[in-house]
Amino acid sequence: MSSGKNGKTKKYIFFLLKMAAAAVLIAADRLICAAAEKGLKGREPVTVIKNIIGLRYAENTGAAWSFMSEHTEILSAVTLILLICGIIVLFLDKIPGKILNTAAVMIIAGGTSNLIDRISKGYVVDYIETLFINFPIYNFADMLVTVGVFTVCAYLIYDMIREEKEKKRQEKENGEH
Repeated sequence: MSSGKNGKTKKYIFFLLKMAAAAVLIAADRLICAAAEKGLKGREPVTVIKNIIGLRYAENTGAAWSFMSEHTEILSAVTLILLICGIIVLFLDKIPGKILNTAAVMIIAGGTSNLIDRISKGYVVDYIETLFINFPIYNFADMLVTVGVFTVCAYLIYDMIREEKEKKRQEKENGEH
């Protein structure tokens, strides 16, 4: 077998592993949302840690802070397009490194799970309430997207700083010779 064929096979296996990881995260969110809906809907909020975090059932027809809540169909269409693009980029193996690939899987999983709710119910089930600040109620899928996006941003900032330091180091070396 040629190394080209082995390389393609390896890429496909890694893609399938990434999709399997996303599927596990989606399944976890679906189970948590179902439990939240069954255990919290129509009931009083539950404090998990006093003045820190609680559980409260909410139906969100929009995105974060109910953004675009009157336009669920548009939000769903945009989300679907972004998810398809993300999956294609993962399939084409265009994301460098484990950190960014992990972040992409988290974003895809969270976005997919919220999209499932939007399409099947017309809203996203939210249930985590941050009590120490005035913050919207959110869910596990939102956390996946947020942590994934934060990781990408932190990585890009780190990479820019690293490249700038490397550029200055090279300029210093070239100036000394």
